Amino acid sequence: MEKLKSLVIEGNVKGSAARVQELLAQGVSAEDIMRVALVPAMDEVGVLFQNGEYYLPEMLVASKAMQEGLKLLKPLLAKGGSAYLGKAVIGTVKGDLHDIGKNMVGMALEGAGFEVIDLGADVPVEAFVNAIRENKPAVVGMSALLTTTMPVMREIVDAIQSAGLRAGVKIMIGGAPITQKYATEIGADFYGPDSTSAKDYARSVL
Repeated sequence: MEKLKSLVIEGNVKGSAARVQELLAQGVSAEDIMRVALVPAMDEVGVLFQNGEYYLPEMLVASKAMQEGLKLLKPLLAKGGSAYLGKAVIGTVKGDLHDIGKNMVGMALEGAGFEVIDLGADVPVEAFVNAIRENKPAVVGMSALLTTTMPVMREIVDAIQSAGLRAGVKIMIGGAPITQKYATEIGADFYGPDSTSAKDYARSVL
């Protein structure tokens, strides 16, 4: 397990996948591999990033290494009943095609043990509402990089409220023009400046 953690932290994509296969062959459960190795590895990567020891490229390759390992575990986790902490719905709002930040949050949430339902970019208001209704996530995350698309976030919060779904989900927002002040104004539960803070908040919800 420690070897797998090190491989993920180093961003060794091929090595991480191979080590996951070795552990499975040794009889280690998919749930234990995720809980004992992959999730703690990404926690450590998040700390390194926040401390300025890792930058975006290092974080991306570590996330890729984690995802390659998780790819092998997902069918086994599904077969044995979900071992995920909870579900998270994420997407970039309607009119905005930027998805790098959203993707980073998605990878961080997966690394933290969440099942992530990624709606993609340019996502209409009703798609967020439908995804919440269908998946019953613990959190929903919205991203916007343009000031012109920020108002869509308010529309989504209002639509979730109107659909009677607001009490069951926490709303996270982020993106370059977003601030804590704006999050408070529109009734969102959390604003995060980076993927690690978003992951930490989502985990605290559970």
